[in-house]
Amino acid sequence: MMKMQIGTTATTPGDGELELRPGGMVVQKRTDQISNVPRVIRVRVKYGSVHHEISINSQSSFGELKKKLSGATGVHHQDMKIIYKDKERDPKMFLDLSGVKDRSKLVLKDDPISQEKRLLELRKISLHDKSTRAFSDITFQVQKLAGQLSAFDTVIGKGGNVEEKNLENLMDMLMNQLVKLDSISGDGDFKLKKKIQEERLQKYVEVLDLLKIKNSTQPQPQMQPKPQTQPQYKKQGLLTFDEQVPRKPIASSSSPSVIITTRWETFDSHSTSAATAQTVKPVQPNHKFN
Repeated sequence: MMKMQIGTTATTPGDGELELRPGGMVVQKRTDQISNVPRVIRVRVKYGSVHHEISINSQSSFGELKKKLSGATGVHHQDMKIIYKDKERDPKMFLDLSGVKDRSKLVLKDDPISQEKRLLELRKISLHDKSTRAFSDITFQVQKLAGQLSAFDTVIGKGGNVEEKNLENLMDMLMNQLVKLDSISGDGDFKLKKKIQEERLQKYVEVLDLLKIKNSTQPQPQMQPKPQTQPQYKKQGLLTFDEQVPRKPIASSSSPSVIITTRWETFDSHSTSAATAQTVKPVQPNHKFN
């Protein structure tokens, strides 16, 4: 069994020396060959058939090295594992404490198990965000429908009537929200919120059913025909057809004027000359042309 005291070191068979830090953490003791001063080292990392040279601080962790390799290889840092001296290294371990020095060689490999876990987690987060947005939209619509239900309740409660079509439309919208809410999946607190919203919608449907029954039993108001009123022409300064002032006919200036006489002429030899004397001269129209 390993025994350690503050300020002292202890060793276990097959392992390097360990030391107890003031914070209570047991870490690998830095030897004389390992400098406490951080410095930049260059490591060679093989990924497939390609070699990458990465400059990194000697006291960085393997997780930080993975992030640098992610930019060089295009592989997500959570989807890879680093092999050093035929052993996979934990992302939280430090390079210098693991013996990594300048020009050390490491091997980078894909980690399909970690990649699958990461993709499943991303999918879970995406579904949760989608469900949250859909639930917020349903909550907003339910609040609007609750306002309409309250207005109908007030009218019917005072003895008034609401058109049956309006009640049916409200019922359809409430049922649509119930269907949308049922299609949302979630767990934990989200599942509890979903259940509360479902109970609220079902309560609104029950209240609306009672309002429809009460609305159908109340007497329907009879529509009184509106009396037809004659248009008030005189108030508007207009005249009816009978009251219009008859217009005097205007003689056409293009036709010749005719003079009627009561004098009778005898048909004798002088009739021709008398008729000539009584000939009417036409009046020429006096038109001015511009």
